Amino acid sequence: MMALGMLTCLPIQALSLLVRFFQNTFFLRTISSHVIHARFRVFNIMSDNLRPISITLVAEAKQVKRFTLTQWRIAELALGDQGDNVLNLQLSMTERAAYRFNLTSTTPRLFVRAGFAGQTPKPDAITASQDVAAGWMDGEQQVLEAAMPMAIQVWLENYLARHGEAPMEMRKKKRKGAGRAKDTPSKEQP
Repeated sequence: MMALGMLTCLPIQALSLLVRFFQNTFFLRTISSHVIHARFRVFNIMSDNLRPISITLVAEAKQVKRFTLTQWRIAELALGDQGDNVLNLQLSMTERAAYRFNLTSTTPRLFVRAGFAGQTPKPDAITASQDVAAGWMDGEQQVLEAAMPMAIQVWLENYLARHGEAPMEMRKKKRKGAGRAKDTPSKEQP
């Protein structure tokens, strides 16, 4: 039991060396395989499609005619898990076309779901897909947006390069020859 506790405290590099060294031993396959595989799964997810992002919100008072409204905005968006609100930006293979569309815009944006409209915002999800953000807004959720940091843009571009661009969606024909002009001989009267 002591060896299992010691394995969980080792850094990923040391665990990878242990795995290579003891790859075929009974010890690693039975006692510590769950710990090592869980740590590698978390490490691979973190490096491939998941990034923690810290968000700081600020309330601003807006005067509209005789009424004062409180409008919330994202004051700071930083990489890492130090901050008031930390959300994990997770990339999805099914949203690759939306990521490309966002990256090719003049100012790429990140979108934060912050609870229901009219309430004090409580950030609970973040995305780089405008399609997902539009779905949140259709569900009457308030969505805050901010400029995407350059580090996230580079990471997103690398993700798209590694997994490929989304395939072009084409409609399938219902039957063979549908949609094509057919050459039919015309009967001309002399």
